[in-house]
Amino acid sequence: MGAIRFLPRTPMNVIALTILVSSCLAGIFIFCFVGELRRSRHSSPERDSLLPFNDDDQDQANL
Repeated sequence: MGAIRFLPRTPMNVIALTILVSSCLAGIFIFCFVGELRRSRHSSPERDSLLPFNDDDQDQANL
């Protein structure tokens, strides 16, 4: 029995693949970052931190 070869017969350009994956991840990051900037224009961190208490106030008003 001969040695089992796990290497592909055609060489893969690892640098090109790495650049492609990195570019895709950078694009996802930029898309999410811009989306978060647009969302945060309508609120502030202080207001967002109090959002969990918003439902409690409405429940007490219904009593």
